[in-house]
Amino acid sequence: MTHIHHTNRYLIGLMLVLFSGLMLLGFAQSAQAAPREDRRVERGVTRQREFHDTRYYHNRVYPARGHVVRVLPREHRVVVHGGSRFYFSGGVWYRPQGPRFVIAAPPIGLFIPFLPPYYATIWVGGRPYYYANEVYYVNRGDGYMVVDPPQENISQTPPPASSLPPVDQLFIYPRQNQSQEQQAADRYECHSWAVSQTGFDPTQSPGVIPEEQKGQKRADYQRAMSACLDGRGYTVK
Repeated sequence: MTHIHHTNRYLIGLMLVLFSGLMLLGFAQSAQAAPREDRRVERGVTRQREFHDTRYYHNRVYPARGHVVRVLPREHRVVVHGGSRFYFSGGVWYRPQGPRFVIAAPPIGLFIPFLPPYYATIWVGGRPYYYANEVYYVNRGDGYMVVDPPQENISQTPPPASSLPPVDQLFIYPRQNQSQEQQAADRYECHSWAVSQTGFDPTQSPGVIPEEQKGQKRADYQRAMSACLDGRGYTVK
C-alpha cells in the first residue's frame, strides 16, 4: 500500500509539472504575439477596410471612411478650411481626432489648388465636374472647390466642340497627349478663367463699345487663354 501511495503522489506531481509548463508556454506565446499586434496598430493598418469606387468607371480602391490611423502618409498636403485643418493624400481626406487621424469626407466649400491624382470627369449641363472617392470638385478660378453631388443629368461624354467657347486665331497642340475629353475640360476652364481675368466673353455680345476697345479686350482674352492653356501642357500659337 505504501508503494502504491508513493507512486500516485509521483504521478500527480508529474502532471502538475507538465500542466505548469504548458501554461508558461502559452503565456510566452501570448507575450510574443502582443508586440506584433502593437506594431500593426502603430502602422495604422489594424481593422483595415477598403472601399472600391466603381462610379463613373473610376475603378480605384481607397481605405474606407471612419478608419483611424496614427500616422499620416508621408506624402500629404495640408488644407485649412473654416479654421480646421484637413490632410490630403492620394485622393483620401483625413481630419484630426485627438492624437490620431480619421478618414473622412471633406466639407462642402473646401477650396484646394489641385485635383486628386486620379479622377473621373463628368459633364453636367456642359460643365465639367471631377469625381474621386465619393467627392465632387468643380473649377473655381485658380483652384477647385468641393461641391454637393450634382442633381442634374450627368454625362460622361464631353459636349461637342461646337458648343465650347471659340478660341479665335489660336492653334492648340496637346504636348502631354491629353485626351479629347481632357482637352474639352481644359478649354472650358481656361475660358472661364480668361473671362474672369479680362471681363470679356467672346460668346456673349460685348454691348455698345468702341471697336478699338472691343479689339483690345479680345486680345487680352486671347493672351489670358493662351497663358492658361500653356500652364496646362498645351502649345498655343
